Amino acid sequence: MRAERTIAILGATGSIGGSALDVIARHPQRFTVTTLSAHRDVDGLLALCRQFQPRRAVIADPALLDALATGLRKAGLASEPLAGPDAVVAAATASDTDTVIAAIVGAAGMRSTLAAAQAGKRLLLANKESVVLAGALLIDAATRNGAQIIPIDSEHNAIFQCLPPIDTAGERLKGVRRLLLTASGGPFRGKQRADLQAITPDQACAHPNWVMGRKISVDSATLMNKGLEVIEAHWLFAMPAERIEVLVHPQSIVHSLVDYADGSMLAQLGQPDMRTALAQALAWPERIQSGVGALDLARLGRLDFEPPDRLTFPCLDLAYHALQLGGTAGAIVNAANEVAVSAFLQGQLRFLGIAELIARTLERVAVTAATDIDTLLAADRAAREAASQQLPLMEAL
Repeated sequence: MRAERTIAILGATGSIGGSALDVIARHPQRFTVTTLSAHRDVDGLLALCRQFQPRRAVIADPALLDALATGLRKAGLASEPLAGPDAVVAAATASDTDTVIAAIVGAAGMRSTLAAAQAGKRLLLANKESVVLAGALLIDAATRNGAQIIPIDSEHNAIFQCLPPIDTAGERLKGVRRLLLTASGGPFRGKQRADLQAITPDQACAHPNWVMGRKISVDSATLMNKGLEVIEAHWLFAMPAERIEVLVHPQSIVHSLVDYADGSMLAQLGQPDMRTALAQALAWPERIQSGVGALDLARLGRLDFEPPDRLTFPCLDLAYHALQLGGTAGAIVNAANEVAVSAFLQGQLRFLGIAELIARTLERVAVTAATDIDTLLAADRAAREAASQQLPLMEAL
């Protein structure tokens, strides 16, 4: 009889949460959901609670607690209604939970992700912003408290699968020459800057391979998503920036690769479906059914690779620059990107203005040592303020 895992899903109503719950529903004997959280989607959270009957349901916006409690009561559910950022943190550290899926989008997920690491949880990590903002703090907290971090971004999960096991000295990178993160290239692969002058939010969100939320879809279109993943890979795998490369692979079948000193290169392949990475992480070191079909390589016929166009998509180099600067630079770039993407989605900023606003913000906000969470949050606030001040000076859609 396999041991049952008890799971909290933070960000349950998003695309990652939905994929995780699909896998979990296929294995009711293996997994029990203790907590489901959402930002403001009460109806979506209630629907999930009716299906999975968690011990607690958390809505991040305190103003929606009454609506959540009323909905649970009318549905005859015993799930405890909770609300507010502190409730999300408490859910991440609850003693009845051994596994936390961190799938809250943006900087809002940082506190709960850090709390899960400090509580020694098995942390299935999709909130890349937590690593970008507070990578050193997160890895240190996990090491000191015995937390296990398994990335569930498809690229980092692929690297996790392709790296050698940790040896008796705690070393995992012996013989590893490079990490190669693959990128689909997004909806504008092959376009020049002149082609991107009048891009609309709907065009930017039309990803060719993946079904994702609008914010991460725009990040994919600008290649900032890949830049954030470079920073994430640096912290997760203790790899210097100069040994992390990005490779455009439009089919999204090879999810990432590890290049070894002997000339070998290991890759993880699969359909562009997040359930593969989630099933791997949920059951690791075992393998379970995910609901994803097998690859038909003969039907695919070919796999293509090309270097990224760094001139057309400068967000990638902005992320590398932030990693080289260190300290709070990651927090500044991430915050500026969140402001820029939000403005673009609301028609307040041109697509090409996203990178420009990030660059302006990085020039205006001082980079300091990332000594603690308060310093990082202060940098995040300063960057948001600086980016917001620059917005009126920039061209809208």
